[in-house]
Amino acid sequence: MRFFIVDDDPAVRSMLEQIIEDENLGSIVGEAGDGAHIDHSLLALRQADILLIDLLMPERDGIETVRELAGAFEGKIIMISQMESKELIGKAYSLGIEYYITKPINRLEVISVIRKVSERLRLQRSIKDIQKTLSAIGLGGGAAEKDATPREKSIIECGNYVLSDLGLIGEAGSKDLLEILDYLYRYEADHPLEQGFPQLTDIYQEIARNKLGSSASEADLKKEVKAAEQRVRRAVNQALSHLASLGLLDYANPKFEQYAPKLFDLSDIRKRMKELENEETANLGMIRQNTKKFIQVLYLEAKRLREGPT
Repeated sequence: MRFFIVDDDPAVRSMLEQIIEDENLGSIVGEAGDGAHIDHSLLALRQADILLIDLLMPERDGIETVRELAGAFEGKIIMISQMESKELIGKAYSLGIEYYITKPINRLEVISVIRKVSERLRLQRSIKDIQKTLSAIGLGGGAAEKDATPREKSIIECGNYVLSDLGLIGEAGSKDLLEILDYLYRYEADHPLEQGFPQLTDIYQEIARNKLGSSASEADLKKEVKAAEQRVRRAVNQALSHLASLGLLDYANPKFEQYAPKLFDLSDIRKRMKELENEETANLGMIRQNTKKFIQVLYLEAKRLREGPT
């Protein structure tokens, strides 16, 4: 990944550069001391993939700079600031930033966020490459269909968007969740979901059979089912923590408002927010985790995106 850093504090720019290089996260292709010093042409010239930008700067702040880049910069944006204003953070997310990191810089947080954003960017580019390949070899029929093919969204692509919103890109359980979405989409073609979702045990067993093949032993199937269940549970808990952290920063955060009440009981969200606020270790045993509800909502959200306007 190629990074461009914009911050009026040279020490912060240096710290971010050191973290990125020490962890082999990518290379620094440019830096600036103010948002007024960059535009989409400069970022394109430097072939920047990810823009790390401060919120408050003397000439043009991060909000205004992101607004200027909207629709032109094709990479991802991570905003960094010591400001914790709910209004400003909400505005930043509404303009399309991927993550908001608060100062002082926390090395582990920066590494985690950059890895997740980088993974999402790689996935999106892989999907585009696949679509171009399919179009190039003539799959899809006539010219009108070829024009439409790149715009058609798969359930996996839409699932990736939702998982990214939930902070799960790069988590081990995200692959299992995508496989579950694909299975449910094919299942619904023969079994209308109005009659009910399949049982979780049946879903896990089918996914395990698809993964291991028909020759797999019952012992291997059981082992894979158990491992998948554990990975998915960890992913669900991570999503809970991610949404709780968004709500803690800004209760009006659009991602928090959209997903938190659908995926989790609000009482569990409040508990996790309180733990984060008090810097306590998550007491996951006290949280009534409903994995089936999470999977159902995840599928319906991905399906809604797929069937929505392109």
